Amino acid sequence: MQKPIVYVVSDSVGETAELVVKASLSQFNNGNFRIQRIPYVDDEGTILETIELAKSNQSMMAYTLVKPEYREFIRKKTEEAGITAVDIMGPMIDAMKKHLSREPKLEPGLVHKLDEDYFKRIEAVEFAVKYDDGRDPRGILLADIVLIGVSRTSKTPLSQFLAHKKFKVANVPIVPEVEPPEELFRINPSKCIALKINPEKLNHIRKERLKALGLNSTANYANMERIKQELNYFNNIVEKLGCRTIDVSSKAVEETANLVQNLMKNQSTEGL
Repeated sequence: MQKPIVYVVSDSVGETAELVVKASLSQFNNGNFRIQRIPYVDDEGTILETIELAKSNQSMMAYTLVKPEYREFIRKKTEEAGITAVDIMGPMIDAMKKHLSREPKLEPGLVHKLDEDYFKRIEAVEFAVKYDDGRDPRGILLADIVLIGVSRTSKTPLSQFLAHKKFKVANVPIVPEVEPPEELFRINPSKCIALKINPEKLNHIRKERLKALGLNSTANYANMERIKQELNYFNNIVEKLGCRTIDVSSKAVEETANLVQNLMKNQSTEGL
């Protein structure tokens, strides 16, 4: 015997309605049902065809239609046909309209525009993790922004902060003993941001870091001569790259992130 069908009618992809139907069916042994989506409905003819199918299969319907005229049409026609039909979104929209004293946009698919925004953010966060601390130089060529700096200039937290703004960020540590990846010299300098810091501030940060790790704060990592050597090497690399710089000596990550975004925005505007 063929499984009974629940027809899911939507003016978008129908994912929301299907999730609600699945959640409800789980209370009734959902193995006894099949869900059939009817997506992107924007005419009465498709609604009538689906009603005929539901009637011939003795099925029920669920729908998420934002336009009131289509909701009323399907309500009226399913009643006439004796079909059980559930308006999943309509009552919520109507209640919100009353409570907020505002008119809804009544545009299909808006939730998926939000989803797209969400997935872009997740993709950017995953990118920042994958190409953190120069672990894979190939990311330099794929990034929207490339951050460079010596150790403890907040490259990683800054990358994550910018990732939540949907920028794909790679960051590269600059160390005298290690040649910068050749990919760094192949990108447009406008994509690269160098994070400068004064030696005294860096010395303090590194000493505190060593203490937090239970290590001797007089280690070479926090030695002032070593720090000056690193910063001189860093400045030479920045000059070769011709990239823009931001002094992070007295800036919070959020403040630096805003400056980076402004630099990128201005660069985009200049390119128009």
